[in-house]
Amino acid sequence: MEEEKRSSVGKLLNGIDRYNPENLSALEDYVHQQVHDNFYDLDANLAVLKLYQFNPAYSQTTITSQILLKALMNLPNSDFIMCRCVIDDSIQQDPTIQKVITLADLLETCSFAEAWRFVDMEAALTEGITGFHEAIRLYVSYVIGITYQNIDADLASELLGGVQGNDLQEWSKKMGWKFNVDGSIFIANQEAHIKSRNIAEKIDFDSVASIIASAR
Repeated sequence: MEEEKRSSVGKLLNGIDRYNPENLSALEDYVHQQVHDNFYDLDANLAVLKLYQFNPAYSQTTITSQILLKALMNLPNSDFIMCRCVIDDSIQQDPTIQKVITLADLLETCSFAEAWRFVDMEAALTEGITGFHEAIRLYVSYVIGITYQNIDADLASELLGGVQGNDLQEWSKKMGWKFNVDGSIFIANQEAHIKSRNIAEKIDFDSVASIIASAR
């Protein structure tokens, strides 16, 4: 079903019909399907936002919010920024869109504990977005994976939105993390990762002068 819909939408997006407002209804239904069935089509969603930009009277806050939330589910990719760039400033001032932007800011600045509190406080914002919480946990886990070698279990629980006990054990296993004897969690040996280093070489004026003189 998903592949059939993706294929039919792909045909709508080809050529000049991509920005035909008569296709908006079908594309909006496709956004709802992505939200319900937990799959993602950035190209189609960008086309919807572009159509809203060209035809402001057709703009729907609910659809725009869903597209932005789906983009957040694809962090750390820059999909959210791409989507936001084609949304008019007037639309971005809408209270619902402002809440999504606030959540994005918290996630992008790695303020994860605050982000989860915000999600709980604004539960209606992500209600019905299938797989949202797990997608955000995957993003948090990605950040943990490139930041920590070992992490306190309580801190990991907080960053992951309150996952604890057996659930934390299962999530750690899924991520390839291991519990240490002291109760902390081994994430990865960060020393094994290749780190780039900027090397600045300084050459004084006298050295340059002598090289120029010898080249004459």
